[in-house]
Amino acid sequence: MKAKSAEFITSAVRPAQFPAPGLPEVAIAGRSNVGKSSLINTLVGVVGLARTSNTPGRTRLLNWFRVVPQKGPPFALVDLPGYGYARVPKDMRSSWRPLIESYLSDRDVLRGVICLIDARRGAQNEEIELFEWLEQVGVRAIPVLTKIDKLAKSKRKPAGAALKRQLGLSRSPLLCSAHSKEGLADLWRTVSGLV
Repeated sequence: MKAKSAEFITSAVRPAQFPAPGLPEVAIAGRSNVGKSSLINTLVGVVGLARTSNTPGRTRLLNWFRVVPQKGPPFALVDLPGYGYARVPKDMRSSWRPLIESYLSDRDVLRGVICLIDARRGAQNEEIELFEWLEQVGVRAIPVLTKIDKLAKSKRKPAGAALKRQLGLSRSPLLCSAHSKEGLADLWRTVSGLV
């Protein structure tokens, strides 16, 4: 499944540059090397919409994309800067935090955050902190294990069960792969349910 259409709207490096609230928004967050851009491109079916890079941590802005699904109303997908990557200077990483927190806590049209976690690594400190913080500010977090094609099939459900326990989730996380496209239909249904 893919979108009827998807296009870049704008980028922002500070809250004053956020676009005027309009469409319902779903944000995507994750570590810099979790495969965020690839998943966005595969999910909407537009090659190169979100720029992939050989250098994790390249996305330093909030990026808005207008998505028109095959069914249902249009919405905005918001790509947040990746976090937790050592090659990005520490002062730059810390400068993103107020930007991201301002967006997540003050954006009335935000319907939820898709939180991407590498299936091979599970939740690290940054992911745990993000989930706790989203819960505190009352924003719905959707956990998604990415790169499941890199795990043996026998290890996929245990990885989901481990994350469920680790984060104290009421239901198992979604399992997805941008490469094999496994789990993308479930992710679409989840996003559609949010908007």
